[in-house]
Amino acid sequence: MKLQATQRRIALASWVKLSPEAHSTQAASTAQSPNRVQKFDLLRPLRAAVDRTQVRSPELAHRLCKLIPSQCPFERDVKVFGKTLFHIPPMCKLNPLYDEVVALRFRAMCYLADECGEDVSCYC
Repeated sequence: MKLQATQRRIALASWVKLSPEAHSTQAASTAQSPNRVQKFDLLRPLRAAVDRTQVRSPELAHRLCKLIPSQCPFERDVKVFGKTLFHIPPMCKLNPLYDEVVALRFRAMCYLADECGEDVSCYC
């Protein structure tokens, strides 16, 4: 009986802790290619202001839920004598602040449901 020797390969893994400065510069350098030009976003301050808005009172939450519709109010079918002539698609996605406004409405509804314990089914 002949024994054959086998070689075992051992791989060692190590963790490297990066400082926040090194990590942010490394992520920025890999995310952006040197040929890519950054766009200037004119609405960034307004988006940030809407995102920073915190709902802290029930009155504000109710007002936001009433003012911001749950569905696009512009989407509809134009019918004449029961026949659909054409369909107007939802135009809310054309709003550059759509995502931020919808998130604000969601935060207001969550505040009413979680913090105030109110029924928000009337806003759905």
